[in-house]
Amino acid sequence: MRICVISDAHIKFVPWDAADRENAKLFQAFLKKSVGKYDLLVLNGDIFDLWFDWKSLIIKEYFGVLHRFAELDETGCKIVMISGNHDFWFNDFFTKHLNAVVQDKSHALTADGKKMFFSHGDFYTYNDTRYKILRRLIRLPFSKGLFSLLHPELALRLGAKLSRSSRFRQVPALLQRKKSEGLEHHAGYMIKRKGYDIVCMGHSHHPKIQRLDGGIYANSGDWTTHRSYLEIIDGEVELKFYNEKGDQPC
Repeated sequence: MRICVISDAHIKFVPWDAADRENAKLFQAFLKKSVGKYDLLVLNGDIFDLWFDWKSLIIKEYFGVLHRFAELDETGCKIVMISGNHDFWFNDFFTKHLNAVVQDKSHALTADGKKMFFSHGDFYTYNDTRYKILRRLIRLPFSKGLFSLLHPELALRLGAKLSRSSRFRQVPALLQRKKSEGLEHHAGYMIKRKGYDIVCMGHSHHPKIQRLDGGIYANSGDWTTHRSYLEIIDGEVELKFYNEKGDQPC
């Protein structure tokens, strides 16, 4: 089985500068080159900087990326969309129009004799209590329902302000280290206690492959800085980096 795992592209619904537009352009180019290459595409959280599909509307700035997803679906590539800490308010667009499987926390499968676990990872950072409280609040049905009552233009204006403020917020080194340690700890737990051979996560924005407790912990890193992703071909994991001239292995 040929699997691609990618996370943390943070495609903006309001591109603030040329870097945001280039980020989206290269992501679409990568998806175009992926047609016919993979059996499964795992979108492992934070693909979009904000996601909400209203009953009859989607965000037009995402059209190019969604079109590429549709091409992959039409050519036989299955898509799994896993919620991140930026894109989690999913309704039925992905399931109805892209035949995707949408998961709130994680996705598991067995292929080529390997038991695999996929998650963005934000839910499992056991040592980030403040975020866990916030995560629980914003994912309440009440919060989603309240957001859906806003006019889309007003809702996106609010979302743009939140996105812009988080864009320039510096993450303290201690918090970043705690985040990475929490992900690694959970990967070890899933490998040692739950019997997984491969655990793939994102969230930290640090690409890595690490042998851990008899299995493999792989982090896809991010698209915004590293243009990194994971390939799992016949049960073997490889960390790769994309550029316009061609993919480069780690």
